[in-house]
Amino acid sequence: MSGETNRVGLNKTDYVGAKSTLCVGCGHDSITSHIITAFYQSSVDPYKVSKLSGIGCSSKTPAYFLGRSHGFNSIHGRMAPVATGVHLANSSQQLIGVSGDGDTASIGLGSFAHMLRRNIPMIYIVENNGVYGLTKGQFSATAESGSKAKSGLINSFQGIDLCTLALEMGCTFVARSFSGDAKQMVPLLNLAIRHRGTAFIDVISPCVTFANHEGSTRSFDAVKSHNVHLQELGFVQPQQEIKVQYEEGTTQQVELHDGSRLILRKLLSAEHDIANRDLAFARLNEARNKGEFLTGLFYWDKDSRPLGEQLALPARPLSAVGEESRPSREALGKILSRFE
Repeated sequence: MSGETNRVGLNKTDYVGAKSTLCVGCGHDSITSHIITAFYQSSVDPYKVSKLSGIGCSSKTPAYFLGRSHGFNSIHGRMAPVATGVHLANSSQQLIGVSGDGDTASIGLGSFAHMLRRNIPMIYIVENNGVYGLTKGQFSATAESGSKAKSGLINSFQGIDLCTLALEMGCTFVARSFSGDAKQMVPLLNLAIRHRGTAFIDVISPCVTFANHEGSTRSFDAVKSHNVHLQELGFVQPQQEIKVQYEEGTTQQVELHDGSRLILRKLLSAEHDIANRDLAFARLNEARNKGEFLTGLFYWDKDSRPLGEQLALPARPLSAVGEESRPSREALGKILSRFE
C-alpha cells in the first residue's frame, strides 16, 4: 500500500475496480472517479458496500469502482426491486446503484417509482445521456424534444425529467450534476453516503459516440453552455480542520448526523431552500422551460425515515437470522391454516 490512508486504514487505490471498457472520453468514467473519491474521503469500508446495476453502458460501471465490494448486475430495469431485496435481507450493507436513463426511465420506471416511495436507503445514480448507447444511439425517454440524433432524426417527444419525477414520488434527497464537474459531484456523493433514505442523483453524462455532435442537446458543448449551478457545494469531513470564509447571509450550513457539515454558497440571485419540495419543483420547471440543465442539491429531508423504520423491522438483518430463530414447521402450519 502507498499513499495517504483514511480513517479505516485504506488508501484511494483500495477503492478502484477493474479497468474500464467504455469508449474513451465517456462521461461515465468520470462518474466512476467521483464515486471512488467520495467513498475514500468518507472512509466507507468497501466490504460493507453492495453495488447494484441493471443493463446498459451505465450498468457496466460498478465493475470499475469498489473492487472489494459485493456486486449484483440485474436484468434490464430491475435494479430497484433487487436493491429493495438486498436491503431487507441485509440492512447493514451500504447500497449504491448505478442505472441509465433507458434502464430507469423506460422499462424500469414503475420499479423506480415504488422504490422512491418506500425510501430504500441507498444511493441511486442515473448516468443520463439521453440515448441507448449499447443499441446504436436511439433516443431514450429522457431526451429533450428537438434534440438531433447522430442519424439526423429529430426527437419529437417530451423528455421525462427524472428529478421532477423523484420529487413527485416522495424522494427524500434529489440532486443533479454533470459528469465532468468533480467540484460539485463529490460533495453531493459525500452527503448522499450519509443520507437516511433514497439519495437520488441524476448525472448528465454525454455519450461521446452517439450524442456529442452538433444539434444534440446532450453533447459536451451543449450541456456546458446550458448548465446552471444552483449552489456551490463544499463538504467538510469531521476529522478535518474547518477553514471557511464567507460573508454573512451568503451561505447555508446543514448539520449532518455525524457532525459533518455541508456548506452551500448560493450563486443564484433568488434564494433556494433545500427543505422546500415545492420550491424545488418550481426551480426545475423554470430551468426546463428555459432549456437549461439546473444542477445542484434540489431537496433534502434530513429527518427522512427509511423503510426499516417505517415498517418497524428488527435491527438484526434477515441474513444473520439462524435456524434457531426461525418459526418451526408446526408454527408455520398454524399460520398457513388461517388462510385456508
